[in-house]
Parts: sequence; structure tokens; C-alpha cells
Amino acid sequence: MPHVEVNLPIKAPAAEAWTAVTRLEDYAAYMENVESVTVIGETDTGARTSEWSVLLKGSVLEWIEADTLDHDNRVMSFDQVSGDLDVFNGYWRVEDTGDGTSVVTFVVDFEIGIPLLADMLNPVATKALRENAEHMLHAIERRITAVS
Repeated sequence: MPHVEVNLPIKAPAAEAWTAVTRLEDYAAYMENVESVTVIGETDTGARTSEWSVLLKGSVLEWIEADTLDHDNRVMSFDQVSGDLDVFNGYWRVEDTGDGTSVVTFVVDFEIGIPLLADMLNPVATKALRENAEHMLHAIERRITAVS
């Protein structure tokens, strides 16, 4: 299964980075490739459901995911429950580096769901998802550092 992991050091406290990462409903306002994110259900225990529409190399990718927020460890896990890919799951993590900065990590494992074309499509999709994740992380960084 293809795997993408992107890390970005951010010159902002972990608490600020965590707030930006978990405010999914704000993403479309400042992330170029995110058309929309709607939180469609939420519980008091840190579980929620969100609906996504993202531009990926000129195509619209849509899905609904179950999100689990672990505020203590600053990890937001996600698992696609329906959508365009067979498998799409991973997590966002914010680590405190101890000097007023943080590292934001995005990890995703995915499966396109077309076994006969996997050898051809997986490398293209991996590259596109990595580039998209890098854009998202840099957008979070710009948003936080512009506010700080």
C-alpha cells in the first residue's frame, strides 16, 4: 500500500499549530487545493465526521472520513468511510520541539482500488498526494506565522 509522510518544522508553539491543524472547516479559506471541508458530525469524545473535496492534479477527489482527535498527544487520526479511493487513512501530528517551535507531520496510506493499474497509478498518486500535503502544511505555517 502506498505511504506518504511529510514533516514541516513551524516557528510557532505546538498549541497554535494544533489549533490550526484541527480546524478543518477553515482549510478551504487558505489552502489553494482544498475546495471544501465540512464537519458533519462531532461528539464530546474527540470523534467527528468530515466531508472533503480536494483538487489533486486537476481532478476533484472527494471522501468522507472519521476523525479521532487526541488532544493530549496532538494527534488527529482519520479513516475514509466512503469516497473516491478504496483506502485513505492516516494522521496529523503536532510535536512540541521545546523551543517555542513545533513539527507538523502528515501521514497517509492509500489504495486507489484498481489493481491492474496500481503499478502505473500508485507512483503518480503518491507524488501528487505528497505535493498536496506539502502545500497544506506550508499553508498552515503561513496562517500561523501571519497571526503570531
